[in-house]
Amino acid sequence: MPHEARAVVALKKGAPVEVLPILVPDPGPGEVLVTVQACGVCHTDLHYRDGAVGDAFPYLLGHEAAGVVEAVGTGVTDLAPGDYVVLAWRAPCGQCRACRRARPWYCFASRNAARPMTLLGGGTELTAALGIGAFAEKTLVAAGQAVKVDPSARPEAAGLIGCGVMAGYGAAVHTGGVGSGDTVAVIGCGGVGNAAIAGASRAGARRVIAVDLDDGKLDAAERFGATDTVNSRGTDPIEAVRALTGGHGADVVIDAVGRPETYRQAFYMRDLAGTLVQVGVPEPDMRIELPLLDLFSRGGALKSSWYGDCLPSRDFPVLIDLFLSGKLDLERFISETITLDDIEPAFTKMQRGEVLRSVVVV
Repeated sequence: MPHEARAVVALKKGAPVEVLPILVPDPGPGEVLVTVQACGVCHTDLHYRDGAVGDAFPYLLGHEAAGVVEAVGTGVTDLAPGDYVVLAWRAPCGQCRACRRARPWYCFASRNAARPMTLLGGGTELTAALGIGAFAEKTLVAAGQAVKVDPSARPEAAGLIGCGVMAGYGAAVHTGGVGSGDTVAVIGCGGVGNAAIAGASRAGARRVIAVDLDDGKLDAAERFGATDTVNSRGTDPIEAVRALTGGHGADVVIDAVGRPETYRQAFYMRDLAGTLVQVGVPEPDMRIELPLLDLFSRGGALKSSWYGDCLPSRDFPVLIDLFLSGKLDLERFISETITLDDIEPAFTKMQRGEVLRSVVVV
């Protein structure tokens, strides 16, 4: 029996989102029905609304969520109704070439629910953002997307593990391999960038340099573990980072913005043989050009970080435990709590850089 729910839908490219009634089917084999409790507003949701991810409209937005399992389909043995979960947009298939080579964090065939959610009346199928669609009272996902965590973590904080915090934290710890004594620079101090700062600090970096255009964001970055800050509005950030690192540049530079100009800054901000990690998501028409000789002579590694190269079943419970033990302050990421009806104003605040995370409480 389908379940009726209110949800945030992007009907067409660039148009304001609407809160509409949808139908969520009962879970089929390998699926779970989740009652959503909270969902963060991520920049990727705005990309979906604006058609920068694809054109499979209408989209059911939202993907950074925590909630409670309401029902499970056949074949689901590790989840039960009442389990408290954080939703993940990577659910390794176990069969693709990445999974078979013991690299499930690169899974090329991540699982999603097979049964579509639809608009009420007419049956128009919805494309769930990142296979989740959690700006809704209920959503349907593959069982592997629902990761059971400690229920004492409140959903407004726990849900942030599902995307932005995991992406930034993992960019430093997993993709960048930050270790004890490293120097690290992070460009862009929004939610993802500050999570990278927190991850680098926890991994033992000797110096963590936050780079941004906004003094308020730089102040926040210090609270997440930045040892130094650089406002790049009136300062050459490359020279500033070099000055803070003995003239050499940072061992690891994380671009949490994803623009050609920040990528170029990150490239030259590295020490020789240093690592550049891009975790900020660029828009489809962006291009970068660099001298081939510089690519050769500077050496090191240029990496893209997909979801912080995480394995949700392994990493989500660990980050929740760090939060509950006071070692990762997820509460500090929450700028405001809102309702499903407040998504458009939240997008505006995000674009203006006024919030780290708006969190929908359902």
